[in-house]
Parts: sequence; C-alpha cells; structure tokens
Amino acid sequence: MWLLVPLAFAGKLLSAFRKPLSSLWGSLAPLLLWLRGRREAAGCTGHEDEGDPRPLTPTSVNYHFTRQCNYKCGFCFHTAKTSFVLPLQEARRGLTLLREAGMEKINFSGGEPFIHDRGEYLGQLVKFCKEELHLPSVSIVSNGSLIRERWFKNYGDYLDILAISCDSFDEQVNVLIGRGQGKKNHVENLQKLRTWCRDYRVAFKINSVINRFNVEEDMKEQIRALSPVRWKVFQCLIIEGENAGEDALRQAERFIISDEEFERFLDRHKEVSCLVPESNQKMKDSYLILDEYMRFLNCRNGRKDPSKSILDVGVQEAIKFSGFDEKMFLKRGGKYVWSKADLKLDW
Repeated sequence: MWLLVPLAFAGKLLSAFRKPLSSLWGSLAPLLLWLRGRREAAGCTGHEDEGDPRPLTPTSVNYHFTRQCNYKCGFCFHTAKTSFVLPLQEARRGLTLLREAGMEKINFSGGEPFIHDRGEYLGQLVKFCKEELHLPSVSIVSNGSLIRERWFKNYGDYLDILAISCDSFDEQVNVLIGRGQGKKNHVENLQKLRTWCRDYRVAFKINSVINRFNVEEDMKEQIRALSPVRWKVFQCLIIEGENAGEDALRQAERFIISDEEFERFLDRHKEVSCLVPESNQKMKDSYLILDEYMRFLNCRNGRKDPSKSILDVGVQEAIKFSGFDEKMFLKRGGKYVWSKADLKLDW
C-alpha cells in the first residue's frame, strides 16, 4: 500500500504543473496539505521528526542541581545517586547559555535544593537569574523543611514562585510516604511557609504526588485555606533506575495507582480552581530536565538517559537528545502567567 503513496504524490504534482502559472498556487496548497496529512499518518510531526531543522527552544527548564535530600520519599524519581554539585561559576555559565538559547523560566529542584550550603548556593543562583539574566520567572520546588526566614529576607525579591511538596494533610500519611522529620510537622511547616511567601511577596504553589497512601484523601478544605496560585497534582510515576529496577535507590511499585484511581481523585477535587492535574502521559516527556552535570535527561524509554552536558557541547546540540515533547508541554499548560509581576496577587 505504501508504494502507492509516492506514485499518488507524483501524479498530483504532475497535474499541478500542467496548469497555468496563475493557478499553480491554488493547486499546490491542497497538495501540500495532502502531503502533511500523509506525514502525520506516518507519525512524523513537529520536533519529534529527527529531520526537522527547527531547533527546540528551552523556554522552561528544570535544573536539578543536587540529588541530595533530607527526606526519603518512597516514590522519588530523582534520587541521591551522586553528591556532585557544579561550582557556582560553572552553573552560572550554563544558565547564561540557556538564556541565550531562549530560556524564559528556570525552576530549581533536587533532591532538596536548600540542602547545599544551607540555601546560599541556591540563593546566589536565584539572584543571578533575576538580576543578571533578567529571566521573567525564577521558581523553586522544595520540601520546605530547611527554609528559614532569613533566606526570604536575602533572596525573596528575586524569586517569583516557591512550590512546596505536600502529599497529605495527615501527618501519619506523610510519615508513611517518607516525609517524616522526627518532631517536625510537615503540615505545620507548610502553614509557616505560606505566611512567609505572603510577607515577602513570593507566589506560593503546592505540588502533590497522588499515590497509594493518599489517593482516597479529600484535600479541598486545606488547599482552599492555603490558597496557592497553583496546585500541581501529579500521578505517581515509575522511572527505571531511579525508583524501579535493580540499580534503583527506591522501589516505588507499592505507591503506584491506576489511571482510573487518579481520575477519581481529580473528580473529587474538580471544584478547586487552582488545580493543575498531570497524569503520567502528560508528565513523562513534557519537561526539560537538566541534571547536576547540566545534561538533559531523556525519559522516553521509561528511564533517564543523559545527553552530553551543555557546558561541553552547547544547548542546541545537547537538547537534540532531550526527548522533549514541546506539543505536550503546551497541551498540559506548561506556559502560564509565571512572573509575580504579572500575577497581580493581593499580598
């Protein structure tokens, strides 16, 4: 059957060029649409086609500059496999390369990003991105346990969004998941961080991973009381080599829920206006993830395959191997109002 496709194309092209020049475009336009349809039917769309000359733009980048963490979340999919952290100047050089390539938003994550140098390393990067690179949006994802008010005093002006991971408002469930910290109460700390974000004019966000231990929980009342700008709700995800497999530091199979269970959780919380759901399908390939060596991580095969470092080969060469699905990034709402100057929040 596929032999007929080039023959049909040749026939259409020949008949088009037999017409007068004035009507040539009128014939070519539907022909090009027909050809595009054949490409899409063959699975060749956008940047997923390796022959597509258009370069990917790193609009929004998640930089996991450390893998170290003080929590032991059982489903973690970016585990402490190394203790490496780039020298500050090298990290700044890499961020500059990303900005020159079109980056608009940087999200610092881990591990736990406040664990290295008590948050000073992170603070210096946040300040650099806002003051020197003039990035529209600088954000952080943290478990919140190591953040102190003095950090807000020193660096709060340069931070647009602080996202705190909170998977349950039942402290016993947090302990089961691995967010227990002895006498510290994760939920009480969340309330304190919410207050600091308001006082220092940082947009407050909550991230929750829905798993076997919290899938039946009703969080509507607590989320509304905290009033985050976004409540990102993820379906627990398996990544080979991180939270599954022989060489993984976590074994997350017991945390996994079905798509149907995830949908029921979403349906129970559909009235929460700030809810932003992300299933495994939406999440897996729609993030540009940069590891501690500034390598893009390709998750298309269910594991994290690294590119070469942008510090060695540049952004455009490394990003070719990122596996990034730009269409899914846009479909899941990856671009949103992410600068606190534009959010117009009632502080």
